[in-house]
Amino acid sequence: MRAVVQRVREARVVVEGQVVGQIGQGLLVLLGVGRGDTQEDAAYLARKIAGLRVFPDLEGKLNRGLLEVGGEVLVVSQFTLYGNTRKGNRPSFVQAAPPDEGKRLYEQFCDLLSTQGLHVETGVFQAHMEVHLVNEGPVTLILDSSERHAPRRQHG
Repeated sequence: MRAVVQRVREARVVVEGQVVGQIGQGLLVLLGVGRGDTQEDAAYLARKIAGLRVFPDLEGKLNRGLLEVGGEVLVVSQFTLYGNTRKGNRPSFVQAAPPDEGKRLYEQFCDLLSTQGLHVETGVFQAHMEVHLVNEGPVTLILDSSERHAPRRQHG
């Protein structure tokens, strides 16, 4: 699974002119589900995102998490995170999960965030959506559940 996470002052998703999900301060998560992703991938990303310390403390350091600041999460499905343009200019999406599998894991991911005490809003899976946001910082991170298997690099 892949996620683009943006710290926002506010964000909302509009489908056919109607707001379907809206948050104040928190994180906007654009979530892509890949072919072969599992519930373990969803659990890993949910834990990682719920624990991110990307909000400033009194000294201005990114040291506080969502629960500490009363933040919310808006999760928007985004299969295009698995777009591949290596063979030209038109993206191939063969690495994205099939819709039924993608929806199942997307919903599990959202449920897992909720069970950690977070208020979670969502877009509409497979709908054409308009995402409106005020990115704060800006703070934007890219997370990939495949990184949980990669060996840690030593800095020095």
